[in-house]
Amino acid sequence: MKFKHLQHLFQRSGFGLIPNEFVKLQKKSKKQVVNNLFEASKTISSLKVVSHNDFKLLKNYKSLSTKQKKEFRKQNRARIIDLNIAWIETLFNPKELLRERMTLFWANHFVCKAQNSFHIQKFNNILRENALGNFRDFVKEVAKSASMIKYLNAKQNKKQSPNENFARELMELFTLGVGNYSEKDIKEAARAFTGWNHKLNGDFILNKKQHDFGEKEFFGKIGNFNGDAIIDIILNEKQCAKFICEKIYKYFVNTNINSNHINELIEVFYPNYDIEKLMHHIFMSKWFYSNENIANKIKSPIELLAGINKTVPIQFKVTKQLIYLQKRLGQQLLNPINVAGWEGGQSWIDTNTLMLRLKLPSILLNNAVISLAGISEFEDTYEQYLKNRRSKKGKLKIDQNWDEFYKNYNNLSAEEMQQYLLLGELSEDASELLSEITFKNPKDYCIQLMSLPEYQLC
Repeated sequence: MKFKHLQHLFQRSGFGLIPNEFVKLQKKSKKQVVNNLFEASKTISSLKVVSHNDFKLLKNYKSLSTKQKKEFRKQNRARIIDLNIAWIETLFNPKELLRERMTLFWANHFVCKAQNSFHIQKFNNILRENALGNFRDFVKEVAKSASMIKYLNAKQNKKQSPNENFARELMELFTLGVGNYSEKDIKEAARAFTGWNHKLNGDFILNKKQHDFGEKEFFGKIGNFNGDAIIDIILNEKQCAKFICEKIYKYFVNTNINSNHINELIEVFYPNYDIEKLMHHIFMSKWFYSNENIANKIKSPIELLAGINKTVPIQFKVTKQLIYLQKRLGQQLLNPINVAGWEGGQSWIDTNTLMLRLKLPSILLNNAVISLAGISEFEDTYEQYLKNRRSKKGKLKIDQNWDEFYKNYNNLSAEEMQQYLLLGELSEDASELLSEITFKNPKDYCIQLMSLPEYQLC
């Protein structure tokens, strides 16, 4: 494979390619590289932050004293922070690269936010386990998860008073897209999902007393449908395959839809809904590597952080600072902006984030100062951390592994380093700026390259 194509593949399936990886891959065919990528993601490394002891406390919550309950809630919030950090570390050092990148994608498709650390860990692992599996099974497992049941008010969906929230979002956000169902379909689907609930440990249960066993009419079909049947009927619609293919195309290929490519993908995806087969087809297609699809995507904050870490491994000494930085950049894992998730694309760049993004390499790698004002409700304990500081400005406490960087980049020329860090064409201003820089120290030059607007693209 060509260097540019390899770099493009690993920017989209992971977070870039470093020199020692390129050396191992340069003589392999596209088929070998892509097959190896999928083979390396056959296994699943689940997050295991919240332990069985945490669940035992949850189980005995009602018997705890007021003071103990307060402490439990505090510990639960801390566990969610721990989960966030563990997920970031998994993205920074993935054992199954493509699976983790797909998990990140699905987290912004099956958007969910929960206050129960035990359940949200389970939900995050559902995303990971199904990331390259069967989409039909995936939808059903997500729908029956404790976190989603609570997040979209399925617990309040009862025969006597159906709650339509989950039924609506299932079709609008997860499977069909706006305008591809009727209000009657929503009402009838909601009846099919009545009585859906979960045990304390997160396992799904059907409360038969609250379930509507009556006949429903959904998408022109009449029957005593339950929730699983509704999902099956939805996925039998080719529009579902189209909706998912378009969303995957926008994330992994190009935000500008090519209808011919989408039609090609639908034929691969429908009716079996094999996610791995779909992704394999994308990465093997000739059009995926077209110039119009290379370096055309604005990196999300998490992609930006992971990409910097890919080049220079970093470790936050104060993990709460990593939470805070996500908030400032506009993407805090486990804390989605709304039920539709982050819009992506141009929305990542605004007056509040642009300068921070351009300065981020200096902040992370060169001890530049960052404002420490403001914080998210997700991290209430960090407010106290800020109050205890004498200044609202300071340096993030980070260890940078420059030894690992030098192992990879020390023998590269300025031009070669540009090729690794900047995949797209340089603007006139960027070219002029780089021409004025004397290439003496790979470390300094790396930070300069990462500080260019072109580094914001992948």
